[in-house]
Amino acid sequence: MKNSRRRFLQIAGVSALGLGAKPVLNAFASGGAEGPGYHVAKGEDARSAKQWAMVIDTRKLQTAEALEPIIEACNKIHNIPTGIENKNHEIKWIWETHYHNAFTDKASSFLDEAVENRPFLLLCNHCENPPCVRACPTKATFKNENGIVMMDFHRCIGCRFCMAACPFGARSFNFRDPRPFIKETNKEFPTRMKGVVEKCNFCAERLAVGKQPACVEASNGAIAFGDLYDEHSEVRELLKENYTIRRKQTLGTEPAVYYIV
Repeated sequence: MKNSRRRFLQIAGVSALGLGAKPVLNAFASGGAEGPGYHVAKGEDARSAKQWAMVIDTRKLQTAEALEPIIEACNKIHNIPTGIENKNHEIKWIWETHYHNAFTDKASSFLDEAVENRPFLLLCNHCENPPCVRACPTKATFKNENGIVMMDFHRCIGCRFCMAACPFGARSFNFRDPRPFIKETNKEFPTRMKGVVEKCNFCAERLAVGKQPACVEASNGAIAFGDLYDEHSEVRELLKENYTIRRKQTLGTEPAVYYIV
C-alpha cells in the first residue's frame, strides 16, 4: 500500500512539474547564446555602433498630428496591434504623452507654455545600464553588441520582471493574442503571441541591412540617430549644439534617447 501511494505521488509530481515547467522549457528551447527571437540577417551595408543613440528635436514636433506618421510607421513595420479596447492591454513601442508625464523629475511651476503643451514621443531608452536586463531570469532581454536592448520572444516566459524593473514604462505585455488586432501583417517581422513582453528594438532588423529606424525615416528630420561615441556622428553634433534632457537621469540607467526642448 505504501509503495503504491509513493508511486502515485511520484507520477503526480512529475506530471505537475511537466505542466508547470512547460513555458520555461519552451523559453529555453531556442538554446544557444543570447540572441533575438527572430533571425536578424546582416547585409553588406549593416550599420554598427558602440552605443546607438537618438536625439528627438521636439521643437519640430509641435502637434499630435506631426507625431502620427512616426507612430504609424513603427506600428506598421513591427506588427503592433491596434484597436484593443482595454487601454491597460495596449501594446506600445513608441507613443505620445505630455511633458509632465515624460519628465516627472523635471517639474517646474514656471515651465514655458509652449513646452508644456507640446506632445512628446516616448519609447524604450536603450539604457547603457539597463535594469530590465539584470531582472530577466531567462536572458530573454539583453544588450547586443551595438548597445541596443533586445528581446528574444522565444525565451520570454511572461514573468514581467523586466516590466517591473523598467522605470520608464517602456514595455508592454500581451494579455491576449495580438494577431487579430494587426491591420496588415508585415511578413518580414515576426508576430508575437499571448504571454510575451515586447518593446522598441531601435529597428535592429533595419540597421542590419543599412537602413535607418522607421521612426527616423518618418520624422522628416525631427529625429536623429547615430553612434553616441562617434564624435563626428549627427547625434554628437546635435548634443554639442543644443541643450538636451533625458528621462529620469538621476536613476543612473544612462538613457540613450535625448530630447531637444
